[in-house]
Amino acid sequence: MPSSLRDACIGVVGATGAVGSVTLDLLRERGYDNVRVFASERSAGKRLGAWTVEEATPDALARGDVDVFLFSVGTSASRKLVPHAVAGGAVAVDKSSAYRLEPGIPLVVPEVNGGRALEHDGILANPNCCTIPLTCVLQPLHEAAGLTRVHVATYQSVSGAGAQSMERLRNEPQAEHDLRMDWDFDGEEFDEESKLRAETQKIMELPDLPIQATCVRVPVLVGHAEAVWVETERDLAPEQARALLAAAPSVRLEDFPSPAKAAGIDDVLVGRIRRDPTVEHGLALFLASDNLRKGAALNAIQIAELVTDCY
Repeated sequence: MPSSLRDACIGVVGATGAVGSVTLDLLRERGYDNVRVFASERSAGKRLGAWTVEEATPDALARGDVDVFLFSVGTSASRKLVPHAVAGGAVAVDKSSAYRLEPGIPLVVPEVNGGRALEHDGILANPNCCTIPLTCVLQPLHEAAGLTRVHVATYQSVSGAGAQSMERLRNEPQAEHDLRMDWDFDGEEFDEESKLRAETQKIMELPDLPIQATCVRVPVLVGHAEAVWVETERDLAPEQARALLAAAPSVRLEDFPSPAKAAGIDDVLVGRIRRDPTVEHGLALFLASDNLRKGAALNAIQIAELVTDCY
C-alpha cells in the first residue's frame, strides 16, 4: 500500500452514477489524477472526461493493479464485487449498506471515530447519508454533556435514490411532486429508520442509546435536512452547544440551514439551536448537508486518505 492516497491508484466503481460522478469531481478538486473508473457492462467504453469506463467484473477488480477502490454501487453488487477487490490486495471503501453493520468491519466518519479505520481487514464501510451529518453534530454534544436520547426526523432529497430519481423529478410536473418512500417497510418502520439508529449507535459506540427516527423522501434534488431533538445527562445551554458546534470539524453554524444552502459545500450546516422545554436537559436543532458530498463521496475519500496516510 502506498504511503499516501496521492501515490495510490484509485478505482471508482459505479463511476457513472450520482455519487460516482461527485466522487470523480471531488478527486479532481483534491488533485488526484491516478484514477481508473468502472461501471456496468452497458457503460463500458464510455468517456468520462479524461477517463474511459472499464467494466466492473470480478476479474477486473482482482487484478491487483488498483490500491484503493471507492464503491458507489448497490448492496447486491457490493457483496459480489468487494471481496474480489480485496482478494487482489486493494482496500475497499464501500458506500452501500452491505457491510455497515457487519461485526469487525469499521463504519467510519473520520471526524467522529477515525481511529477505527485503522482496524480494517481490507473493507471499510461508509455510513448512510443521514448518519454521517447526524454523528458529526451529535459527537461534540455527547463529549460535553453525555447523550441520553435522540429523536430525529429526516427530509431526504431524491438524489439519495440515484440519478434516475433525480431525472424523474426534473421531468415530472410540479403537481405530481410528492413524498416517496422508496425504502423497505417491515410493518412498523422503514429500514432507513432502523439503519440510521443502528449505524449511529455503532459509530458513536453507544449501543444502548435510544434513537427514534422518522425518514421521508421529499421532492428536492440535492441536500438532506434533519430535525433533531437531543436529551443529555448534564445541562447544556444553547449558547454552549453553538460554541461546541462552531468548533467541530466539518460543521458550520447557519441561522437557518436548508438543502439549498448545503448543496455543493462540504460542511454540515447546523442551526435553530434552542432549548426543548418538554424534557429535562433537552435541545432542538436543525441540520442540512449535501448528501452526495459529505453524505457519501467526500466521507469515503476522507476514509481512504486516513487509511493510506497511516500506512
